[in-house]
Amino acid sequence: MKRAKKPAKPKIKATRRRAPRKARPRAMKPMGQAQVRLRVNGVEYVRTAEVRKTLADFIREDIGLTGTHLGCEHGVCGACTILLGDQPVRSCLMFAVQAEGAEITTVEALGTPEALNPLQQAFMDHHALQCGFCTPGFLMSATVLLRENPRPTEAQVREYLSGHLCRCTGYQGIVAAALDAAKRMQGGKRG
Repeated sequence: MKRAKKPAKPKIKATRRRAPRKARPRAMKPMGQAQVRLRVNGVEYVRTAEVRKTLADFIREDIGLTGTHLGCEHGVCGACTILLGDQPVRSCLMFAVQAEGAEITTVEALGTPEALNPLQQAFMDHHALQCGFCTPGFLMSATVLLRENPRPTEAQVREYLSGHLCRCTGYQGIVAAALDAAKRMQGGKRG
C-alpha cells in the first residue's frame, strides 16, 4: 500500500520578530483651571485654581488661612467646617469653583489671640480643646447654633454638634463651653 502524501506546508516567509513596543509616556493634559473669586472673612480674593481643588485646600493653600483643618476628607469629622454665607458646610466636600462669588467665614474671623470671642474663651475656660485639631469646626458650627438659638439646651447643643468628631475630649467640655458661651453672649454670668 502506498502511503498518502501529506499536503505540503505552505512556505512561510521568515520575518523578524519585533520587540514589544515600549509604552510611550503620554503628555499630561493640564487640568482645567478656573479663576475663583470669593470673599473670605471680609476680604476679596481672586485666584486661579484647578477645577478639582477642594475649597478647604483653596482656603489653606491659595489664600493662606490655615485655621480650617482637614481630617477625614470625606465630610465625616467636621474639622473643615466653614460658613458659606451663614450656613456651616464641610469645605472638603466642595470644590473651590463651586464657591465662586460666595461670602465665606473661617475660624480666623471669630477673634484674635489677644481678643477671643465669647465662644473661644468658653472653650478655653472649659478645656473643650486638647489637641485642637477639631476645634475650628466645632467653633464654626457652635457659632451658627448660638446665632440661631441663643438659649440652647444641653440636648440641643449635643444634637447640633453631633456631626463633629473629637478623639480627645469626650465632648463634655465642648457642650459645657457652648452652654457657657450662650450665657456670656446673653450677658449672663460665667458658668
